[in-house]
Amino acid sequence: MSSFISYFINGISLGSVYAIIALGYTMVYGIAKMLNFAHGDIIMVGGFTTYVITSTMGMSPMVGILSAVVVCTVLGVAIERIAYKPLRGASSLSVLITAIGVSYFLQNAALIIFGADTKSFQSVINVPPIVLADGAITISGVTTVTVLSCIVILIALTTFINKTKTGQAMLAVSEDKGAATLMGINVNRTIAVTFAIGSALAAIAGVLLCSAYPTLSSTTGAMPGIKAFVAAVFGGIGSIPGAMIGGIVLGVIENLSKA
Repeated sequence: MSSFISYFINGISLGSVYAIIALGYTMVYGIAKMLNFAHGDIIMVGGFTTYVITSTMGMSPMVGILSAVVVCTVLGVAIERIAYKPLRGASSLSVLITAIGVSYFLQNAALIIFGADTKSFQSVINVPPIVLADGAITISGVTTVTVLSCIVILIALTTFINKTKTGQAMLAVSEDKGAATLMGINVNRTIAVTFAIGSALAAIAGVLLCSAYPTLSSTTGAMPGIKAFVAAVFGGIGSIPGAMIGGIVLGVIENLSKA
């Protein structure tokens, strides 16, 4: 029984990472109506940024995490401006092919810069584990931080969307871009903000993922990105609570099926 509970808890932890990634997918699709398949590779960029700051430059984990968020946010906005904005009125297939191209570009750029060998990622989360049932069940610090981060992000994102002016603009753009423009909403800026938020979430997910599974390579974000997309679809793509539920369910199913 204790083994089942341990696998279940680890599944929730993995699912929380998928949920955070899926939130980025679902926001971009819900507002910009495009599938950003380069989203998974932004996770990899966040992981490498933290790796360089903490392992190579020897700075504190907090500086590494904040640097990853800043770098990925800027990268997300740049990708939207350079790759996706010119295709605003293009077909979905054109956007999809461009997204795959951006994904390969990021992977190969990382391959050139950091090499093909897998790096050992030093966890930036130093939280003591929680021991339950007289030592039969141990919840790692990374698991605790990951689940709590997912809950906090969900609450913060939901509050931001429903209570702020920018959030309301996002909802308006997701309903009808033309009508939103007529109401004085800057559609381009709103979509850029959406990409910025999604990319910042990808950076956080990258740090959590690499802390739980301490390896890093140019393809680190590829498979988690695809799984998170499945989670977003499973939860109803465009729905923020649905993305979280889909991610957690997928993580639990994956961990229990492996066990």
